[in-house]
Amino acid sequence: MTLIDFLILLLIAGLCGAIGQAITGYSRGGCLVSIAVGFIGALLGTYLSRALGLPELMVVGGFPIVWTIIGAALFVALISLISGRRRLV
Repeated sequence: MTLIDFLILLLIAGLCGAIGQAITGYSRGGCLVSIAVGFIGALLGTYLSRALGLPELMVVGGFPIVWTIIGAALFVALISLISGRRRLV
């Protein structure tokens, strides 16, 4: 894996994480948090798709894009349920 491939994977993970956060409407942090959410979403989404026997959709550079977005949205929704929303005073 070259440096360019790694940077492309970071970009894809960041975009998928940001889309997952936008779907749930819960966002904490910036670009690095979106990248982390994208990687965790890729793991979670791929695990769920394999467990349910569903095909991988739109694989780019080893990242299944659709399952990454779905996994990121599920992960962010779980985080928002655990941490709760901040109340403005």
